[in-house]
Amino acid sequence: MMVRKRKEASALAEQRPGDNYITVTAQQSRYALDAVDAPASKEILIKDLSIAVSNRELLNHVSLHLVESRHYVLVGRNGTGKSTLLKAIGDGLIPGIPWSTRILLLGQMRDSELDERVSQMKVEEETVLQHVVQSNRLRERYTREAKILSEAIEQSSDSMAPIKALRKVTHDRLALQLKEANRIAERRSGARGKLARKELVKLEERFEESKQRLTHDESEIDSANLSTETRAAADLFTNIQSALELMDASRAEAKAKQVLLGLGFKDDNIDKPVAELSGGWKTRCDLACALCQYADVLLLDEPTNFLDLPSIIWLQDYIRNLKEATVLITTHDRDFGDAVAEELIVLRHQTLETFRGNLSMYERERYKKARYLTKMKDAQDKQKKHMEKTVANNIKAARDKGDDKKLKQAASRKKKLDERMGIEVGPKRGHFKLNRDLAGYHLSNRAEVEIPDFDPPVKMAFPRQPPDLRFPGSLVSLEKVCFSYPGRKKDPILNDVNLTIHPGQRVGLAGLNGSGKTTLTSLIVDSSDGGIGGLRPTSGTITRHPRAKFGRFSQQSVEEITAIAGANPQLTALSHLREHCGVEMDEKAARQLLGSLGLQGQPASDVPLALLSGGQKVRVALAKLLWPPPQLLILDEVTTHLDADSIPGLIIALREYDGALLVVTHDRYFMRTVVEGEHPYKLAPGVQMEDEPDSSSDEEETGAGGGTVYRLVQGQLRKLEGGMERYEEMAGRAVAKLGK
Repeated sequence: MMVRKRKEASALAEQRPGDNYITVTAQQSRYALDAVDAPASKEILIKDLSIAVSNRELLNHVSLHLVESRHYVLVGRNGTGKSTLLKAIGDGLIPGIPWSTRILLLGQMRDSELDERVSQMKVEEETVLQHVVQSNRLRERYTREAKILSEAIEQSSDSMAPIKALRKVTHDRLALQLKEANRIAERRSGARGKLARKELVKLEERFEESKQRLTHDESEIDSANLSTETRAAADLFTNIQSALELMDASRAEAKAKQVLLGLGFKDDNIDKPVAELSGGWKTRCDLACALCQYADVLLLDEPTNFLDLPSIIWLQDYIRNLKEATVLITTHDRDFGDAVAEELIVLRHQTLETFRGNLSMYERERYKKARYLTKMKDAQDKQKKHMEKTVANNIKAARDKGDDKKLKQAASRKKKLDERMGIEVGPKRGHFKLNRDLAGYHLSNRAEVEIPDFDPPVKMAFPRQPPDLRFPGSLVSLEKVCFSYPGRKKDPILNDVNLTIHPGQRVGLAGLNGSGKTTLTSLIVDSSDGGIGGLRPTSGTITRHPRAKFGRFSQQSVEEITAIAGANPQLTALSHLREHCGVEMDEKAARQLLGSLGLQGQPASDVPLALLSGGQKVRVALAKLLWPPPQLLILDEVTTHLDADSIPGLIIALREYDGALLVVTHDRYFMRTVVEGEHPYKLAPGVQMEDEPDSSSDEEETGAGGGTVYRLVQGQLRKLEGGMERYEEMAGRAVAKLGK
């Protein structure tokens, strides 16, 4: 009798798009192998998972556990592998995830199943609403099959019509099964690979037989088969109708419209061709496609990019109410992540750590635990030192008196001393019990006190003091400024805008996408000052301090650096910065500036600019603005490419900056901390190890006094009394009206 092995050798999958190929390995139990294509639930449990990209290991023998219908937020620093993990799951590269599990990764809505629809309708003519409705592959296939069968069954004059329709639908389904069987056979090896190839051969034979049946005419089919296949066509039509009813197909267009409106589309834009959308709106359209499809596992990589605050609030409410799917999200928006996370997955040091709660709760609990354990360890070390001194004195006294009994007692106490040190409270907050909380063989009766380690905080440091202006005055002053694009004077973007920015002041701009925030910053910069995309007002006056320098980080800054890198593949961050700043900047100064922003060593001097991550390109763009430091630094959506750890580092650097700041952002956390003066430790304790994070900082010392937040609406600039909190309430009310 053969003994079945409990474990099979690690399964392996690879994807090789050029040189940056992904290698995935995982170990699976026999039970998982037997149930992989017919799971009892939609839960995903992968053990001993390792992922590498181009031989660089990102995950090392970890467990990935996704509970059915739970919402997860994946956090980790730039370059740790968050997007790669989502891609490995979405592309089916991880062995052990059942093939029957419907996994949808944002941006992967189209595939060859839509080729027929795309060939029937020109992409240029496809409207946004049609694109979103028809992006659901399964519903579109069922609808197409139902139409074929319905038209055939209604043709009472042609008895062969239902049979031809049945055979066509069955043949198309076999083609899809054959494609999937090819994928499975390519990815499996060993005994399971052999079995998959046998199934593939059988499917190929069935496919050829089905292909031949498509050409049969009525004379080749006897009456019994004619009756049987006619009933089968009717039964299949009934089953497809039931499936469409279950997925509420009749409301597909209404749901798509609701999602598009929630994501910021206007009624008139929904019926416009998809081809006319800009990049940001196409990203929103892709997100709408993902939200309108059924999926067992929904993977969203930075879904809040290009969304304004009302859309972000709508999306977080939509995800919280999404009960039928497991959702895994990466996001740089802390408030959004905190709102949707039921469980946190932390990717650090090539491992995955889980926590029931959100990022702010995780940091708070980790910080409190570290403080508690640090105090416990210090107290125990002090107690141990005192007890060791007492035992040593007792031993010395016993030896001096020749008291063997007391000598043995002192020696016994010394032996038990180490056994009394360690954890006093069990994992469930109860009294520590050896047989329950410390299984296995150990040299002590208690677990050692292990203080959680913290990654060193991401540090960014700006040249703090801009050059002296020599004489006082406001940096820029706008009086009754109006602006409209040529040929559209009846539809002004800005109307009677008044704004004055003084040295050192903090100003925030909030508003919907398209409300004119970027236009306003372009007017402030002015093209004659070398600003990117500078504009001139249609009417009104803009007065600038003659000696003030303005620096602007725009939403296109990273794309511009990417384009420059594409034109010169050998260009590095160091050489690009020196070229931009001219002969005044030597190599040492360039290295110091890049290093102060967190880009140092090999990535700064040796890695081509094109291979840097989005977060690293943000640092290069900031370095270009900070030489020399401008009196007014304009930041337009600077957090988009930064991770959750880099944003607090940037916040601290901005709070210490003596120049004036104009911040345009939809990130509530960033606006409250940089402009309104809220301390980041109060909002997210544990960013750094401080004794008292809520009392250790003095606002005056950091230079982070309360600034002013303005809202741009219908071309008018209005001061927000109540700041970002007030704007969030207004956005929430607008979202609530959409749901009515």
